[in-house]
Amino acid sequence: MTEPSRETPPEATEPEPGGTDEAAAEHDAQEAADGAEGPEGSEGTEAATADAEGEAKAAEGAEVSEAQAELAAQRELRARIEQRKAERAAPVDAGGKLSGTAADLLAAVRAVESGTKAGSAFFDAPQPAPAPAPSSAAEPRRAAPVPAPAAPVPAGSVVPVGQARPAAPETLAAAREVLARGGAPESLTGQVAAALGEGAAEALREDPWQLLAVTGVRPEQADGFARALLGAECGPDDPRRAVALVTWLLERAALKGHTALEDGALRSGLTGLSVPDPDEAMRAAAAEGAVLLFQEEEQAPEETEDEEGTEGAEAPEDEAPDVPALLGLDRYALAEESLADGLARLVKTVSAEEWEGHELVRAAGAHGLVLHTGGEAARREPAALAEDARERGLRVAVAVHSENGVDRLGAQAVTVDALVSGAAGPGRDEEGSLALDLLVVLDAPQLDVESATTLVESLPDGCRLVLSGDPGVLGSAGAGRVFGDVLAARVCPTVASRLPDPGPIGELVSGIGIGELNQVEAPGKEVVIVPVRDAGEAVHRTVQLVADSIPRAFDVPAGQTQVITVGHGGSAGTRALNAALKERINPGPGRFGGFDPGDRVAFVPAPGRTVTGTVVGADAEGLRLECAGEPLVVPKDRVESALRHGWALTAHQAAGMRWPAAVVVLPGDAAQGLSRPWVYTAFGRGERHLSVVHGVDQALPRAVAEGVPPERTTRLRPLLEALLAPSEV
Repeated sequence: MTEPSRETPPEATEPEPGGTDEAAAEHDAQEAADGAEGPEGSEGTEAATADAEGEAKAAEGAEVSEAQAELAAQRELRARIEQRKAERAAPVDAGGKLSGTAADLLAAVRAVESGTKAGSAFFDAPQPAPAPAPSSAAEPRRAAPVPAPAAPVPAGSVVPVGQARPAAPETLAAAREVLARGGAPESLTGQVAAALGEGAAEALREDPWQLLAVTGVRPEQADGFARALLGAECGPDDPRRAVALVTWLLERAALKGHTALEDGALRSGLTGLSVPDPDEAMRAAAAEGAVLLFQEEEQAPEETEDEEGTEGAEAPEDEAPDVPALLGLDRYALAEESLADGLARLVKTVSAEEWEGHELVRAAGAHGLVLHTGGEAARREPAALAEDARERGLRVAVAVHSENGVDRLGAQAVTVDALVSGAAGPGRDEEGSLALDLLVVLDAPQLDVESATTLVESLPDGCRLVLSGDPGVLGSAGAGRVFGDVLAARVCPTVASRLPDPGPIGELVSGIGIGELNQVEAPGKEVVIVPVRDAGEAVHRTVQLVADSIPRAFDVPAGQTQVITVGHGGSAGTRALNAALKERINPGPGRFGGFDPGDRVAFVPAPGRTVTGTVVGADAEGLRLECAGEPLVVPKDRVESALRHGWALTAHQAAGMRWPAAVVVLPGDAAQGLSRPWVYTAFGRGERHLSVVHGVDQALPRAVAEGVPPERTTRLRPLLEALLAPSEV
């Protein structure tokens, strides 16, 4: 196996006067705003470097069990889904003959179901109230994530979500007083009030470990807070601590893409956090309704035949297989179940029609759900399908992952968030569903389970859904593996594009997709390898490429070249690179919270979603940005937590987006963060040019050949298989 050709980039041999060497940037912990950026293939650098030892163990995905056992368990599960959706007060009944820990966990769950223990408090969270639309279409959007509206929302409106109503002054004052008593920083007051509601202060007095509900708070910090409040009553065996840590570990696993964890992985995580009795902690969490248990039925014991030919004897009980239980949070369990229901509804309510045209058109005419796979060039096929359907008189929308994707497709496309909120797209019908007959979703691997559920639940009966994407890219930054699970379930037709991505970059990326890092011919220097000895040189070469070499050789301005690296921290992570790039490209004092007009920025309105833009200015409302040609305001209290410079991004942030040129930076300390999907994603972000600042030696070809990340632990595939018998389609 050979690497891509090593060529000297144009003008890259001469040192750049005034070059910046920021190689000593510290490996600090990942910040709250980017907690969800490393779910697949890049945990080594993009995940928090200060995570407890047990968390890493807990985040390891459990492999899916034998299909037959899963189907049997899920058939019983389906009978209870509607009841839980209506009451949201009891976990799913588990199946079969259980023993050991699984039996104890099941007993705890049934205690909730029988009324012996209360569990409804964990399921009765109020729905967020929709906010009013802006007074003018020209008014800048206020930065906030967007959820599904409960009622039809007029097109052009913006629904601010994830931003709770401002807490009452008395709530803030009481929370501030409790935080001060526990030695916690006053800056957490607003987050505590938002996470725990009006009774935040009382909740913390009764259970100090509820501080873990605040994003960014770690177990050791919550332990110190509890010791300050409880004194001698505080101990590692406190049942309140155990329940809070079970929930915290599942939340952290969700940031790495899992919607559930195997009981063994959760047990390891609790042990690493000094929980004396992990099994009791899981039982308590299930009994309190903090988590849900999903248990497969054991397979019937095989009949044996003794030496005399006697049939029917059961295998000894002590040799029965130990069937692992899965534990998960209610929000992800319900999302996966609702998504499976919604996809099955689309499959069953579409009337098959014979559409003439290419393979994707024919498949969409005959089926309610169709998958389409392919690279960047293949996006033309679902776009052509949408145009064909419009000519048939159908109501059609094309949804993409980001504003960058909208720019590449033109006015016919909208983002998924804008479509669901009603800010763009066809709006909603009288029943509250999107007024659509066909929805084409590009960049489908970037759909997490909650956004996919919101989208599918918004579609009316009889609507056709086409999910299109490249299976080789990094998965969603949020929990779930929607595109991969639907592919694996084989419950609908899959159309594989035969359109290859053109040019040397397309050839290189195609090889990476099958585990080969090939040398490619690049007569126009479309692909350039820049060897470096250390991180300092990597930062220097990157600045030189962006500011000088690429603009001179390819007429690509610095603002249209994207730098991609493995993580935020480290000697050549996004922080170090952005500091160096700002100093060279847009120097300034950072008078607006560290930012100046003209700075490229990456705004993270919610974990897993990144919006890129440019700083325009600032006023009393906050920092004003221009993102994809539209104004956006980031409130002052969110600038520090949700905004960073954007000349350099991580591969997870860059997924679903492309630029005229890309510079991928691989310093020596990036080796353990590499995987095949990471390399595939990063190398495919440049349209005309790719420079690789290469300092990881053989770690790069090794990652391409062997670096397949572990599977995420999810439940969507078996749920779909239970609803729609898998078929060879």
